[in-house]
Amino acid sequence: MVTTTIKDTDFKNFDERKRIKFINALSGFKSANLVGTINNEGQTNLSIISSVVHLGASPALIGLVIRPDIARRDTLENIRENGFFTINHVNKSIVEKAHQTSARYPQDQSEFDACDLSEEYKDDFLAPFVLEANIKMAIKFVREIKIEENGTHFLIGEIKSVHLPQDCLEEDGHINIHKAGTICVSGLDSYFSTVPLGRLSYAKADRPPSWL
Repeated sequence: MVTTTIKDTDFKNFDERKRIKFINALSGFKSANLVGTINNEGQTNLSIISSVVHLGASPALIGLVIRPDIARRDTLENIRENGFFTINHVNKSIVEKAHQTSARYPQDQSEFDACDLSEEYKDDFLAPFVLEANIKMAIKFVREIKIEENGTHFLIGEIKSVHLPQDCLEEDGHINIHKAGTICVSGLDSYFSTVPLGRLSYAKADRPPSWL
């Protein structure tokens, strides 16, 4: 395989769009999630996010990055306003609609309506879930960290409930997200279905891993 080297002095001179796409793809395959929020006037918002990360299991924490709020950021403002949001896995059947939520709609127009996705409310949780998503989480906002270097916002949330197909939850707690149809994303606009290789045993220093 022929390789090339691109130094920071090179990609800093890319035009803005090319540089954004290049850097965004470097972290590899990422999760694709829809974040559902609502403001105190009842206006809902839905936004596709590829920056959701696991932060810990006890307590059950999850994090995500929101772009700088130099422009209107309805997702960020809604979370700040009432402290609740949902995270919903994007699956194969809704990938085009999910991608469309990244378009700039007027503040008074919900992406649920604009992108033909359905609001769902569960267990008196304030924020809307995506009905068409197979795996979804109710999240309580914990803390916001401003990343000074580029103005982005890292949000920490606590998982309050999880909703998923029963046959995707295995005895040992593993979630078979492939069976749920969850997809992943590379860069800003390249979506991929998944093909599982299998599960490996817990790594120990005295033996190589084995396929379960």
